Amino acid sequence: MYSVDLNCDLGESFGAYKIGQDEEILKFITSANIACGFHAGDPNVMNNTVKLALLNNVSIGAHPGLPDLIGFGRRNIKITREEAYNMVVYQVGALSAFVKAEGGKLQHVKTHGALYNMAARDERLAEAIAEAVYKIEPELILFGPYQSELIKAGKKLGLRTASEVFADRNYRVDGSLTPRGEKDAVITDTEKAVNRVIRMIKEGKVMSDQSEDIEIKADTICIHGDGTHALEFADKISKAIKKSNIDIKSFEMEKLKDEK
Repeated sequence: MYSVDLNCDLGESFGAYKIGQDEEILKFITSANIACGFHAGDPNVMNNTVKLALLNNVSIGAHPGLPDLIGFGRRNIKITREEAYNMVVYQVGALSAFVKAEGGKLQHVKTHGALYNMAARDERLAEAIAEAVYKIEPELILFGPYQSELIKAGKKLGLRTASEVFADRNYRVDGSLTPRGEKDAVITDTEKAVNRVIRMIKEGKVMSDQSEDIEIKADTICIHGDGTHALEFADKISKAIKKSNIDIKSFEMEKLKDEK
């Protein structure tokens, strides 16, 4: 029996500006990556999103990014190892406080956008992020791309890790995501996204931009909450996964099941 976590980046509104359909998407996912105020989100949005996630029995993760509200955290910024460590501790600590205040428990950490992609390739950044997560709470799960520096750094420290795949993004032959500035980087065809997701889970493969199959591991599947078709993707992908006899559950739910 196959099992997978379905996650979405949420809490990315800011002040008077609303991004995404968080309340509706939470009905279809098992884990929420909540923005921590650097690339998106603010204290009010963070608190409200935490409450919504708990209300829907969705496991919560921190989604720290680069300090780049205007660029939505998707522009590369040169940072040191120390800066990466401090940024993650600061942001995860903030979200963790909101979760704790509502009687919940943080499940995972998933870095956002440019920070995620930079750390996937840069060993020093990956080690700094993994160290920050480990020192905050060694039971937290670190999300990252399959066979990336993030996953390697997490495992080296003894963290639980989860290899993540993207329902709405295309891949290069080296396993990295197609840069957003390139044509067809983002998938908008729901049927195509559904078929790719099922194949990634069951076969551990995905077709790259170069028309070459690459190996992939789908512990958790991401849907971008700011995507145009995010709600439709969440609905149809969750239904298709269940129809394919694949369980959808968060890592926390899986752990509780094992402990019974």
